[in-house]
Amino acid sequence: MGYTPDLLELIKQVEKTRPIRVTRKKAGEEFPALTLEQRKDRLEKYHPDYRAGALRELKVGPSKGYTVAQEIADQFEAKSRIDPDKINLNEVHYETDVLVIGGGGAGTAAALMAEEAGAKVIIATKLRHGDANTMMAEGGIQAATKSWKDSPYYHYLDVMGGGHFENDPLLVKTMVSEAPKAIGWLESLGCMFNKWPDGKMFTLHGAGTCRKRMHYAGDMTGAEIMRTLRDEARNRIKNIGVLEFAPAVELLLDEKGFCSGAVLYNLETEEYFLVKAKAIVMATGGSGRLHMQKFMTTNHYGATGDGLVIGYRMGIKVRFLHATQYHPTGAVFPEQSEGLLITEKVRGAGANLVNIDGEQFVFEREPRDIESSSIIRECEKVGKGIPVPGQKGKFGVWLDSPMIDMLEGPGTVEREFPAKFILFKRYGIDISKLPMLIYPTLHYQNGGLEYKSDGYTTVPGFFVAGEVGGGVHGANRLMGNSLLDITVFGRLAGESAGKFVKERSDIGKLSVDHVRQYHKELEAAGIVTDRVSPMVLPDYTNPEVKKRQLTTTYVGSLR
Repeated sequence: MGYTPDLLELIKQVEKTRPIRVTRKKAGEEFPALTLEQRKDRLEKYHPDYRAGALRELKVGPSKGYTVAQEIADQFEAKSRIDPDKINLNEVHYETDVLVIGGGGAGTAAALMAEEAGAKVIIATKLRHGDANTMMAEGGIQAATKSWKDSPYYHYLDVMGGGHFENDPLLVKTMVSEAPKAIGWLESLGCMFNKWPDGKMFTLHGAGTCRKRMHYAGDMTGAEIMRTLRDEARNRIKNIGVLEFAPAVELLLDEKGFCSGAVLYNLETEEYFLVKAKAIVMATGGSGRLHMQKFMTTNHYGATGDGLVIGYRMGIKVRFLHATQYHPTGAVFPEQSEGLLITEKVRGAGANLVNIDGEQFVFEREPRDIESSSIIRECEKVGKGIPVPGQKGKFGVWLDSPMIDMLEGPGTVEREFPAKFILFKRYGIDISKLPMLIYPTLHYQNGGLEYKSDGYTTVPGFFVAGEVGGGVHGANRLMGNSLLDITVFGRLAGESAGKFVKERSDIGKLSVDHVRQYHKELEAAGIVTDRVSPMVLPDYTNPEVKKRQLTTTYVGSLR
């Protein structure tokens, strides 16, 4: 297959300017970074969050009046998938100390720490254990482990600056302070980071960082971390059970207002069932499959914001959901790979972003929101985007990966980016010799449910960890802090939940009165809709299946 003749002709412009750009980079001459004023201007003019109609004000719930993405507002302003008057709360199918909702990195880390605290744990996950955005994370995990040139102090400043100084300072302090310990813990469990012959870990720059603190495992860091955590959890089968293909669709309270379990849905039998627990850790991840503004996404199939919805319906406020992260470099060609994440590590290793004329137009390590805005500007305003074959009106820019071999020596691209090298080779594209055609892709949910640094929330017995939570990243997350977030706060939430269950007395009578109240609030706000939430899974093909998913009258089998 490979690139079309038209694209190969355009690549000649990239090749023409490449030697000059490589020479400048070797001499330490970087493309000028934008000033703060220029950054602000670029964001407000070109970032998708600032487009007219991108956000709307919530009419119901604990954060009523706050503006969020339209697609998230649709999920919040919908009815529950269950009918609270028909569900049998006396029929409990499973009972445990800690129920972890979500089987990605945050949830599995939480399960491990809760188990170490002496708790019996059940992990309920929508798809298979490990099918999560953690698996999709490529570039690395940040931590100030090299004390002679870095410290949590510098890491803290980078995180705050990347989030436009809107982040929750205590959450940031906790994350950067716990980061070295998190790396040590992962390594102790068998996580294989790239190392020098003497055993020291490789580290690279990430965009928006002042130090090289990106630890990585090739370009498959998330998959390696998930493999490590999943294997460890499965080895503790005596105290950690796993329910696969069982997404949570509602939370349960008792008469004291404590979170006491969840209603799960069996995707295979199409039946609901109840899990009763003394503590719940919410770790369902992000919402990229809502496709904000119809953007392509890097997210896995199950990332539909379920935890946001049921947590919000139960009374947990949200924060920073007005800010969505669009990763600067998502593949737009070949079409089979559309939306696929091209790790920021490629730019960290020296690759430039260049336009149709082979010109570099932005410093390659600007924070992600600035980088994405600059690419969109180049395609929409400046008119120097590259037409995507077969997709009328769609444009991208070049990510000049062959620069890396010219800077670091032949074979570097294949060695450092094996997953992408192999994938593109399948389509007849050698990324050590040809650039990649990219465009921003929907990547990360910057905000989420409010939580404290120990995982606690305003509802007793309910803990939050990972991408479903909001605050630590502010309005924009820096590369390498998502894998750090899930590891640090997954561990802390698990520890807190494990301690909590030891002190909690017996669970009282189960209730879904909060669902009834939410339905009344929808009615009072004049919201008349046949939508139900959470979405559970997106449907891209069959309208009849989609219609069947949108019923509010069933409890039990759909058949």
